[in-house]
Amino acid sequence: MCKNYNVIENEGRATIKAWTKGVPFEEQAQQQLSNIATMPLIHSHIAVMPDVHLGKGATIGSVIPSVNAVIPAAVGVDIGCGMVATKTTLTASQLPDNLLAIRHAFEAAVPHGRTSSRGKRDRGSWHNVPDIVAGEWLKLQARFERICEKHPAIKKSNNVKHLGTMGTGNHFLELCLDENDAVWIMLHSGSRGVGNRIGTYFIELAKKEMQRHQINLPDMDLAYLEEGNDYFDDYVEAVEWAQDFAAKNREIMMFNAIVALRKQLPIEFSTAELAVNCHHNYISREHHFGKDCFVTRKGAVRAEKGEMGIIPGSMGAKSFIVRGLGNPESFNSCSHGAGRVMSRTKAKKVYNVEDQIAATEGVECRKDASVIDEIPHAYKDIEKVMEAQKDLVEVVYTLKQIVCVKG
Repeated sequence: MCKNYNVIENEGRATIKAWTKGVPFEEQAQQQLSNIATMPLIHSHIAVMPDVHLGKGATIGSVIPSVNAVIPAAVGVDIGCGMVATKTTLTASQLPDNLLAIRHAFEAAVPHGRTSSRGKRDRGSWHNVPDIVAGEWLKLQARFERICEKHPAIKKSNNVKHLGTMGTGNHFLELCLDENDAVWIMLHSGSRGVGNRIGTYFIELAKKEMQRHQINLPDMDLAYLEEGNDYFDDYVEAVEWAQDFAAKNREIMMFNAIVALRKQLPIEFSTAELAVNCHHNYISREHHFGKDCFVTRKGAVRAEKGEMGIIPGSMGAKSFIVRGLGNPESFNSCSHGAGRVMSRTKAKKVYNVEDQIAATEGVECRKDASVIDEIPHAYKDIEKVMEAQKDLVEVVYTLKQIVCVKG
């Protein structure tokens, strides 16, 4: 039987299995993966998803199993970043012809973006924390305080003020239609400022540990923490908390988006039929190929047999609700999206507002210079990405966005 992945083998390194047939796979990303493959903590092999592209330290779109150790930079600083999607009982015919009011309602309901100028209130944070956010924060606060007792620097972060907010970059909130014209709400975000602080803090601690033990690495961003190390348990505890924060963050945003949509429509609807909430930047304790290990999915979604997941395209392309096929060679994983083919800086140099308008035709969204870095042309062809991983997931629903709010 023909395998759907390419195998990259180098003497003295872990094998790399890449689901990249028919999609771009940049040389820099391949080199980065080769660096990771030299690490002694890798278990069995590294799995590479079709949306793979260069990241910081570890490659985005990679699945890294490790024994008795974790690489904080492989998890990254947007810990628990992921997706949530909810199917509604609405159909396309029940929506207004002009969707601008719905976009504005979403923008008002969910803080997004960032105001970086000093002296100005950050539009991406809550100025007055709503009751729903304060109530959910209470469920997270005791664990957070325990983490901060051991690592006070983490306390100085945007935590409760970022709970229920979207952020910037490729984070988004969308209204979509599936192939049967059913209406969905879908959004993408993670652990926001507090996750960034946790990730940054422990990445630096791991680097200091490598220096203290005089461990040479091909890239200092691959600094790791071993079980038994003073900081290992603290890092795992903090990451698992940040992942819970991220999941709750998405739940609150989804709740507020549903409320906002209800206020815009004269008809009642429900959302109970199907909801999916999944991480794609995280660590998980799992058992693969005969060993208990930590699986780091950096830009990858768990796709165990029967497990539901979300693979979004760009803001002008299709997205997919998928069901995992449980492929053990990928450590039961699939891609987290389309994956970039060019940097944000390059996209802004290559494309202009007219290109953005043409690429997002039919989508109610901002079409100004500030979102050119998210132009669909900066991403891989999502159809080819899905074809490359047809042995990892099956498509359950195909979505096309009609409203998109970008951070």
